[in-house]
Amino acid sequence: MLHFTAEEFADRLARTRAEMAARGLDALLVFSPESQYWLTGYDTFGFCFFQCLVISEREPVLLTRSADLRQAELTSTIADIRVWRDRAGAQPADDLAALLGSLGLAGRRIGWETRTHGLTHANGAAVAARVPDLVEASDLISGLRLVKSPAEIAHVREAARLGDLAWEAGLAAIGPGAGEAAVLAAMQNAVLAEGGDYPANEFIVGSGAAALLCRYQAGRRQLGARDQITLEWAGVSKHYHSALMKTVVVGEPTPRHRALQAAAEEALAACEAALTPGGRLGDVFDAHARVLDGHGLGQHRLNACGYSLGARFAPSWMEDQMLYEGAPAEIRPGMVIFIHMILMESPTQTAMCLGRTSLVGARGAEPLSAMPLGLVTR
Repeated sequence: MLHFTAEEFADRLARTRAEMAARGLDALLVFSPESQYWLTGYDTFGFCFFQCLVISEREPVLLTRSADLRQAELTSTIADIRVWRDRAGAQPADDLAALLGSLGLAGRRIGWETRTHGLTHANGAAVAARVPDLVEASDLISGLRLVKSPAEIAHVREAARLGDLAWEAGLAAIGPGAGEAAVLAAMQNAVLAEGGDYPANEFIVGSGAAALLCRYQAGRRQLGARDQITLEWAGVSKHYHSALMKTVVVGEPTPRHRALQAAAEEALAACEAALTPGGRLGDVFDAHARVLDGHGLGQHRLNACGYSLGARFAPSWMEDQMLYEGAPAEIRPGMVIFIHMILMESPTQTAMCLGRTSLVGARGAEPLSAMPLGLVTR
């Protein structure tokens, strides 16, 4: 059930150990499900409970629950799997401390990932109490994951294909009287029917006033004769995401729809032109702000305009690296970046959002979607 070769996993582990050595770390406690998946293929939502992958000079060791024992055996390269026992008063942090002692790592310089959904505050506090003087290393594997390998890029391209199919299915379902539920169902079905996966967060669908939202919310409405519907979704292949965003106008667009659409197209083009190797992610945001502020839309845009994409688990498909003012990450070939223009004009209740994913090549951005950028009406 592995989606990459043994050689690729071995290379990822070697690069991780090299970076650990550069930081003077004898071991790394890996709590991020994305890091565990990237290093070993381990594929589970069991990270909602306590589990930790220990990386050192020895073979990797996974500490997990009995429910995930076979999950690890079937989906990962991990040969050494330890189980902490569910019971009244269970303290898996104690099991982790004992494991580190048995591996000869007690008192050694150990890094850990804390900036992850795979480690709750309570569990983190328990680990810190039992394993003192841990070194923050959340950026170690996250940074290594940023540039994708050719095998990863193949999954990203497949995700982009699935994202386009979802767009076509969703657009076909939009029209006066159509239900948001039907649009959402068509889009998600298009991905799953072609062998894609669930996204790391829900597809976003909102019409009318809810078209100004950029988060999923419960509840569904029917589209009116003149309406607007904002969609944000992703094609997903082996947990790799390629995201898209689009506002569709039902009926005749208003002058504000047309004005915001023109600004969004101009800003997206400027951002993609800035997505060139050697620059910084902050440069892309600066292009976004310059164009939209020039259109007088500063109060209607967001303070970030995208982020890195890759293999991600719930509750978000966003990688750590984002496009915001001063974002320091260097743009390098092999990065996968979702750029979104989100315009939400509350006084006129007008939405216009536009976004797509690009692969960074040697010369700049390669948009991965065939979705039209122009104004779309139904």
